[in-house]
Amino acid sequence: MARTELPGGVRVLTEHVPGVRSVALGIWIAIGSRDERPDQAGAAHYLEHLLFKGTGRRTAQGIAEEMDAVGGELNAFTAKEHTCYYAHVLDEDLPLALDVLADVVTNAELAHTDVELERGVVLEEIAMRDDDPEDLLGELFDETLFAGHPLGLPVIGSEESIRGMSRETLHEFWRGEYTAPRMVVAAAGNLDHQHVVDLAAKALGSDGDASPVAPRAGGRGLIPARRALALRTDDSEQAHLMLGVPGLDRHDPRRTVLSVLNTALGGGLSSRLFQQVREQRGLAYQVYSAQVSYADAGAFTVYAGCAPERLGEVVGVVRDVLSGVAADGLTEAEVLRAKGSMRGGLVLGLEDTASRMTRLGRSELDHGRQRTLAESLAKIDAVTPTQVASLAAELLTQPLTAAIVGPYDEVGDLPAALHDLT
Repeated sequence: MARTELPGGVRVLTEHVPGVRSVALGIWIAIGSRDERPDQAGAAHYLEHLLFKGTGRRTAQGIAEEMDAVGGELNAFTAKEHTCYYAHVLDEDLPLALDVLADVVTNAELAHTDVELERGVVLEEIAMRDDDPEDLLGELFDETLFAGHPLGLPVIGSEESIRGMSRETLHEFWRGEYTAPRMVVAAAGNLDHQHVVDLAAKALGSDGDASPVAPRAGGRGLIPARRALALRTDDSEQAHLMLGVPGLDRHDPRRTVLSVLNTALGGGLSSRLFQQVREQRGLAYQVYSAQVSYADAGAFTVYAGCAPERLGEVVGVVRDVLSGVAADGLTEAEVLRAKGSMRGGLVLGLEDTASRMTRLGRSELDHGRQRTLAESLAKIDAVTPTQVASLAAELLTQPLTAAIVGPYDEVGDLPAALHDLT
């Protein structure tokens, strides 16, 4: 891995991957939905659509034709704390890909006609989200757990905020936030670091002498645990459940311990939740646990989808499993199995250039440094059953937050196993 800071504050990180003929490239910006004012809600995601609609040098069709002509992939995604515009091309087409990405990110036109055109597209995306109970559930849970905090707001915005978004608001957000000190160029594949630096300096460099922005700071106790229950009525065939508690922020040194706990609890076919809920009782087809860590907050959650009449039993089993692990921890065999699963997943996940590029970009924005594969594997190996038990006792005894999407008219219609959360 190699890293260079350009005079204007842009950071360039690359990793040469032997034996491949492609390059995955991303321009990462340390801005996400949590950085939006109320009148900007959904602006970062809206821009993800608009910046591809044309620049001072290229039309939208021209951008598509240039990438199609070389068989390349061009896309973007928006998250709560960052945005990424990326491409995947043959190694010989790296100069074209970086030129197109930089042009899109820094030189878009944001024409009024395109703002109106994409407004309809984003509203359709919101409608599509509303038709997907799992997506709806995740946003309902965040809204409940992170109540009153920007992390609780949907990345995509709301129908109201998108309908009211002006071209001037979008332009202000773009020009004010998409600045060189917040940008990281990450690339992995068959490349030469200095070549990428030269290309980035030409496309994104400036004569200024700015320093990169520092990673977002951590902050313990930002989100208090709260006993809460949220219901979204939906005429679906299944009841969709999410139970959870505040987790760890990404600066917490115990994050690897939490990953082991998560993997053993609900991260695979041998996990306790999968075995207890699906294999032994046949209560749900899909059940899993997950963790998410932001700069200053986190969440640990359990998801299950089941027949509405089985929701009470599912809730009871899930809560029993969580209580059991909080009281007694995990067995040594469970910890060893989870660590092996994580090691394999980590190494196999880095077999493609896109995964390596993502690791470079996110690590730079999140931590300002890169952790080697050996360091990551060593951290996994160092986790002990005692550490897992201690963290489980701390996290899983917190008051539970629950979100339900399903065919229930009101909270009173939900099974008794959830009534203590109201």
